[in-house]
Amino acid sequence: MYHLLKGLHEHLTRKEEFSVIIIGLDGAGKTTLLEKIKTLYNETPGLTPDKIGPTVGQNTGTVTLPSTILQFWDLGGQRGIRNIWHKYYDDCHAVAYVIDAEDRERLSEGWEVFDSVLSAPQILNVPLLLVANKQDSPNALSVEEIRQDYEDWHQRKVESARRSARYEGEADRRDRIASLDVMGISAIDGTGVKAAVDWLFIRVQNSRRDPQKGIGR
Repeated sequence: MYHLLKGLHEHLTRKEEFSVIIIGLDGAGKTTLLEKIKTLYNETPGLTPDKIGPTVGQNTGTVTLPSTILQFWDLGGQRGIRNIWHKYYDDCHAVAYVIDAEDRERLSEGWEVFDSVLSAPQILNVPLLLVANKQDSPNALSVEEIRQDYEDWHQRKVESARRSARYEGEADRRDRIASLDVMGISAIDGTGVKAAVDWLFIRVQNSRRDPQKGIGR
């Protein structure tokens, strides 16, 4: 009887687990974001920005929310590492793409990589959040400016591709862009981070993927 009641209790109190991948160019602030999430949600604070180095491979972090456990996977953004991202697409439940809103010189590179993420069929129905980081900087583009910059970049890409007839999947991209959510944060001071986590928390509840099927399981 004890084991039966224990099993029933564990079943009723079991939290669903979801995997979220954090991707973007190197230097965008992905690891700083992950460490800030740890600091805000866990008893043990994450690393401070001065202790964070470039990510080679991956960093992980887990936060427990009401009824849900979110497992975050921060993936390295260097050019040579991005080719492993696709290995995580099949089993993730949400994607957070971090853009450096202060680094205007690399925006086009960031959009090129973001466009390749949007075109991945494995995450076509997976919640995707565009995170405009470094809003604490006076030189950072606002959320509205980031969205406009991406739309302008995308339009130029479409027009160029139409001339060469090489741009595939435009209908899927157009639908996804129309519903794309962009949120501004500062991974340094924490502004907007809880709102971004709330966004992910809400979206993964309605994920079409089995919560028990996640990265590393």
